[in-house]
Amino acid sequence: MSTARCLRTGTVAAVVALATALAVPACSSNSSESGDGRSSATSSPAPAGSGPARNPHLAADKYAVTHLDSSQSDSFDDPVPTGTFHIDPARMPRVTVGPVSIITLASTDPEYRWISSSAGVRYVDVSDGGFREVAGMDVPGVAPLPAPALDAVLNQNFTDVAQIQNAVKQGWDGMTWRRITNGVYSLVDRDNRVYYTTGDSQLYVFGLANNDKPEDGIEILEHLDLKPFLGTGTTATGLPENVVGVNLTYDGRLIVASTREVLAFDRTDLDAAPQRVRFGEDETVSNSMAIDADNGIYIASNKIMRKIVWTGSKLSTEEADGAWSSPYDTGRRPPAVKFGTGTGSTPTLMGFDGKSDELVVITDGADQMHLVAFWRNKIPEGFQQKPGTRSNRIADQIQVTAGLPDPLPEFVQSEQSVVVDGYGAFVVQNIGAGGQPDRLIDVLANGPVDTPPHGMQRFEWDPAGHRWNSVWARGDVASTSMVPAVSTSTGAVFVNGYSKADGWEVTGLDWKTGETVHRTIFGHSNLGNGAYAIIEALPNGDLLFNSIGGPFRAKIAE
Repeated sequence: MSTARCLRTGTVAAVVALATALAVPACSSNSSESGDGRSSATSSPAPAGSGPARNPHLAADKYAVTHLDSSQSDSFDDPVPTGTFHIDPARMPRVTVGPVSIITLASTDPEYRWISSSAGVRYVDVSDGGFREVAGMDVPGVAPLPAPALDAVLNQNFTDVAQIQNAVKQGWDGMTWRRITNGVYSLVDRDNRVYYTTGDSQLYVFGLANNDKPEDGIEILEHLDLKPFLGTGTTATGLPENVVGVNLTYDGRLIVASTREVLAFDRTDLDAAPQRVRFGEDETVSNSMAIDADNGIYIASNKIMRKIVWTGSKLSTEEADGAWSSPYDTGRRPPAVKFGTGTGSTPTLMGFDGKSDELVVITDGADQMHLVAFWRNKIPEGFQQKPGTRSNRIADQIQVTAGLPDPLPEFVQSEQSVVVDGYGAFVVQNIGAGGQPDRLIDVLANGPVDTPPHGMQRFEWDPAGHRWNSVWARGDVASTSMVPAVSTSTGAVFVNGYSKADGWEVTGLDWKTGETVHRTIFGHSNLGNGAYAIIEALPNGDLLFNSIGGPFRAKIAE
């Protein structure tokens, strides 16, 4: 992983010291230009509020859903130390499960966490600097990978795609990318129950057999086959319609997203017929949804961004109830990492002070993507549609260059949601060299075999001008497939990438300047591959790294 191309002047002493340690030159300016030539704002933006209101039906205000909160902000409060750290994943406390452990979810007890992985769920004791499995349950019907079989593949030094294909065929019984869709978008409710969906459209509700004695194990509290609620069509991948993920409204209604519809279930009676809204037969949804405190549900298909409203008694698409829809720019399916032709983002909410712009943001599906902001509620009086946008509902859009030189590559695209803190937004570009149709093979090759993607960019929304400005971009930093996240207390955003020199690492960039302020270097162990998961931290400053071979506690705070 290359360090910062340069560090800008005028930073705090700690960052200057880090720049000296990393031998990085200083830049001459704090500003940068966006792809359409807009320079970054020099004054402080208006506040966007402190973030979304806590959803009282979730287990915690952070980490209880896949993108960390109901607004899907990918932001957390826990501090992460600055500096450079060398961590051997094999020596860290780890729960061996996978492949792909998308998130370690909050429990109602802060001394414990739930793991949601492609194999099932685990309950982990994180107290006293530990990370110890207390109980676990595999998804019924899914043959688990024993730790030796999992590591027999991951311990290899990958040199070509054929080797990876053979390793997966022999060691993982020919597993494909469909296995890694299990448990991608899950949640923990206030009763410490995990809502978990599978690639075969099953909903499982897992819970502890004895809340006062977790070592008694996990049991299936409820199970619902969701296939009868789905259509009979096929998705853009040629597969039958299937379930994508789940979320909770602020009054506790369970919202299920499928590839072509949204369903609302009574969480206290899953056998009751759900409310439902169906999308166009030519649409496909591949990401989850954000939910606001007024029970607005924000979901994007590969063509249309929508707000659906849970009124308390029904799902509504009526404008009178605050619902809306808008097309956005789409393109082709890239050769690597990304799953579809539309947005790769779960929509993210922005603006919570109730006084200024309230937005929902995504990256679009254009081959060279834009960052797009939609008016979340009422469109301001007198607002005129921006040139180049698909509707008046789009507040603004701006091309993402990700710091890459002209001419831009054929694809500048992302499979990650937009990281949001205040009116700041951060995006990565995920398309590098190579690419395999089976995304499991692809994610194993991305870095060790194929040149990893580089490029990321930070933007700021200007509520006075109703427009995006670019703040900084880093075309020299790699981000493969892991979901970035920002520590609001540290003021740094974290990505996971690979370099031939140092192998896998987590890189932290200063939120305001883009300077490299953190590096946790894992080396060439494949356990440093975050594989579609999300970056997290623990209250003491340790990283909680959701590895392809199971999450581990990277002890950088010691």
